[in-house]
Amino acid sequence: MHPNILKIQENIEPLRQQIINHKVYSAISELEDLQVFMEHHIYAVWDFMSLLKALQINLTCTTLPWFPVGDAVTRQLINEIVAGEESDVDADGKIKSHFELYLDAMAQCGANVLPVKNFLSSLQKGRDFDMAFELAQVPQAARDFVKATFDTINSGKTHLQAASFTFGREDLIPNMFFSMVNDLNSTQPDRVSIFKYYLERHIEVDGDHHSHLALAMTEKLCEKDESYWAEAEETTRQALQKRIDLWDAAYAEIVGRKIPA
Repeated sequence: MHPNILKIQENIEPLRQQIINHKVYSAISELEDLQVFMEHHIYAVWDFMSLLKALQINLTCTTLPWFPVGDAVTRQLINEIVAGEESDVDADGKIKSHFELYLDAMAQCGANVLPVKNFLSSLQKGRDFDMAFELAQVPQAARDFVKATFDTINSGKTHLQAASFTFGREDLIPNMFFSMVNDLNSTQPDRVSIFKYYLERHIEVDGDHHSHLALAMTEKLCEKDESYWAEAEETTRQALQKRIDLWDAAYAEIVGRKIPA
């Protein structure tokens, strides 16, 4: 593996550990806690698709007439991940994007899906992000998270989009979170089974194969330009910090809900 890839992985490890060991996971013990978590996390699930689509637009041909754009292996990676994320199957075998699957999980769990649906509806009507955030009353940390992702997308720098995608979106979900979801599912499968399926599917689809290809893509895009590597690490750090901030906000709301007035 490229020494600069190893260097980034080493330098971001403390941030990754902060996410993996975040106190939000142990704070989730009942359905209401999970609802709060999902109401924050859904925005990261949504903007991941925009990051992926930015890479697809930049690294494959999405305009007419068609030409073979860029590196063939990178094209395959992006198209494969898009297919897996945008048109996967739910537990009943119906075709769903992971975002739509997550919305199903929220609805089953009793989480409030109206804010994120209102947010997307506002964007579709042509409103800007600030107006859409405001109208939907999106949590502040989720706004900051989405804004940071779109800063990377709007930079037009493919190596930064790839770095954020590769290092900032690795599945950083610890085993205790799975255990908690399994425990909730064993007592209330009619409320948590879709979310359990979502987590399992995410790991299955985003396994080692995709992460190796994503690392190769980032390496190819940064290549021998040291300034690209430095920018890639900085963007990755920002993405991971925004994830920590998002988890902090979910934790504060979960804990705040339990404190008697």
